[in-house]
Amino acid sequence: MFQQAGRGYDMAITQFSPEGRLFQVEYAIEAVRRGTAAIVCRNSHSVVFAVEKKSSELQEIIGSEKIFKVDDHIGAAIAGLTADARVLIDRARVQAQVNILNYDEKISVKDSTLNICEYLQLFTQNAGVRPFGVSFLIAGVDPGNEKRAVLYLTDPSGASWGYKAFAIGSGATEARVYLEENYKEDISDDELKLLPLRTLKELMGDNLNKETCDVAFIMKDDIKFKLLSNEEKEDLLNKL
Repeated sequence: MFQQAGRGYDMAITQFSPEGRLFQVEYAIEAVRRGTAAIVCRNSHSVVFAVEKKSSELQEIIGSEKIFKVDDHIGAAIAGLTADARVLIDRARVQAQVNILNYDEKISVKDSTLNICEYLQLFTQNAGVRPFGVSFLIAGVDPGNEKRAVLYLTDPSGASWGYKAFAIGSGATEARVYLEENYKEDISDDELKLLPLRTLKELMGDNLNKETCDVAFIMKDDIKFKLLSNEEKEDLLNKL
């Protein structure tokens, strides 16, 4: 099917089609669209992550993570290939520590995002490689006096965009419509904690429970990445 669509121009990442398309990048983006849903929302000083989690009754938690800690003040939610994500998260974690060693300060969310994007872009212009089949919603609270929360989206091409709230993965279009209708500029921290879960509920319906989602916070009170336990997730879900 893909061969017919690409008409031979999808055989190498370095080959543009006559329409100026890189089909291998588009295939990687399709892998993201078919991934589990990931939703991140922010207000001025706090960030909330929520992701759909699929696993069997016999599966251990290890290996199914969709939310990652980059540094105390930065987290990332993913859609797409988890193995690809892990490689990039490890690079981001190393860069965060290098920034502290070199400049004696924590890395900004934007710089962390750009470091990932630069590496992603390298895999779109070299023969013998393939693009990373993963997108990130990277968010956190920037160090400094303002302690401002920011959120960035990356895609396999190496591009990035800034958002106040966004969703990627399966059902992302429906989730974005819900976010556009329900997000408010002055949203409180308490409402911010619930908005991504309410959006997930729109996608998952009665299938949403403490076992089928993961939730993480970076709140203005302590600016520490926190992945919620099952009990904490259940408390939040009871408020929906």
